[in-house]
Amino acid sequence: MATTSSFDVSTGVDLQEVDNAVNQAIKEIASRYDFKGTHCTITLDRDAATIALHADDDFRMDALLDVVRGKLIKRGVPVKNLTIGDPVQATGSSVRRTLTLAQGIPQETAKKIQRAIKDGGFKKVQASIQGDELRVSSPSRDELQAVIAFLKAQDFDVELQFGNYRG
Repeated sequence: MATTSSFDVSTGVDLQEVDNAVNQAIKEIASRYDFKGTHCTITLDRDAATIALHADDDFRMDALLDVVRGKLIKRGVPVKNLTIGDPVQATGSSVRRTLTLAQGIPQETAKKIQRAIKDGGFKKVQASIQGDELRVSSPSRDELQAVIAFLKAQDFDVELQFGNYRG
């Protein structure tokens, strides 16, 4: 009797690491010379998985974004899962920008991944969308390993994580 093995494909960020990165960015901005006397702020909304940036002008917004990005990279947060919103003019010359953190694979991306697995020519491999993640199953563990290698080589605009392997 052939048993079916499976694994889950998901994406997301560790919000505690994002929180640490935001706190480090706030400390750096407080001590940097080019931010002295400015009203630049960084706010993390854990529930909505967003980071709100507010700066005095476009130049400082770019510098603020670079600081946040650098701290996220240092903390191991995949910046591929970061969607950077367009700058929005606020009062005077001040600028606001929202960074959205991907928590789960979007439906369109899940369908692309599912289609790529089908088109990849893998025998007896099934991919099913389950909410904001994919479950890939097959009787052959070797085929599952090949699917993981195949997906790692592709670019789906999100950082894929593979887990929950069941043999």
